[in-house]
Amino acid sequence: MRRRDFIKVIACSAGAWPLIARAQQGERVPRIGVLMPNAAGDPLGQTRLDVFVKELQRLGWTDGRNLRIDTRWGSGDVDQYRKYAAELVALAPDVMLTSTSVIVAAVQQATRSVPIVFAAVVDPVGAGFVASLSRPGGNTTGFALFEFGISAKWLSLLKEIVPGVTRTAVLRDPAIAIGMGLLGAIQAAAPSVGVELTPLDIRDESDLERAVAEFARAPNSGVIVTPSPAGQVRRHRLVALMARYRLPTVYPFGYFPAAGGLISYGPKIEDAFRPAAGYVDRILKGEKPADLPVQAPDKYDLVVNLKTASALDLTVPPAVLARADEVIE
Repeated sequence: MRRRDFIKVIACSAGAWPLIARAQQGERVPRIGVLMPNAAGDPLGQTRLDVFVKELQRLGWTDGRNLRIDTRWGSGDVDQYRKYAAELVALAPDVMLTSTSVIVAAVQQATRSVPIVFAAVVDPVGAGFVASLSRPGGNTTGFALFEFGISAKWLSLLKEIVPGVTRTAVLRDPAIAIGMGLLGAIQAAAPSVGVELTPLDIRDESDLERAVAEFARAPNSGVIVTPSPAGQVRRHRLVALMARYRLPTVYPFGYFPAAGGLISYGPKIEDAFRPAAGYVDRILKGEKPADLPVQAPDKYDLVVNLKTASALDLTVPPAVLARADEVIE
């Protein structure tokens, strides 16, 4: 080997040595803690997580290469949320990804220093998670679903589909603040459309079935299902319960009509997980949650299941069908 080539090899080896040494020493990669409301095998939750991970990959982050993602699945159980929130925070993540108000509350209880990015949260200002949408403050920011006022739209939609409805059960989780807030907005609108409301607890399945059976005995009845982790996890059972008692029901998200529910109005939750990855990327690169404004969806989808309408002997008004973003036949 010529002397010049030998010197070049030595120089390249010396330059590469620090990189090899760091790899051998196991240099720490950024870590993300993810706490999802679904059960581990729920395709709904997996789809949302996949959207998040794929967007991170597009931004240059790959789990197992230059990033580590620790994921926990809460299965709609508030106690599990608290347990997993503490468990993930103990792993010292650089940022946490959360979804739903009850999980954000659990993670904020576990840490006020680790950055938190949320997807699919109702009224984060009213819930006290952020100081304002434009200036969140603290360690939390993310992507909201809607404000409490949307629940009045669900009531007017129910009246539009079933003009004769005079009694409406509102299924909500009383253990979480949004359940009470959404119920309050419906109560404020109910007198103007001549509807009497009956709140029903969505958390206890056996009690809920008895309450729905009792409620369904009277004529001119309908149901509004408000969003909650418990309702999301039990969506197929809820839809089956409403079908069994032939109750026309308005839901907050399109995955309910996809499972056989009558109609829904609200944003696509998975759409919040893509920009959430963008916020995680920015935080990993040095930005602070306090400086990243909370964003709201710019589109709400109306989904109608005509097969379910036919089973309930309902004719969906042409005006509703004309506004529908998706019609399931």
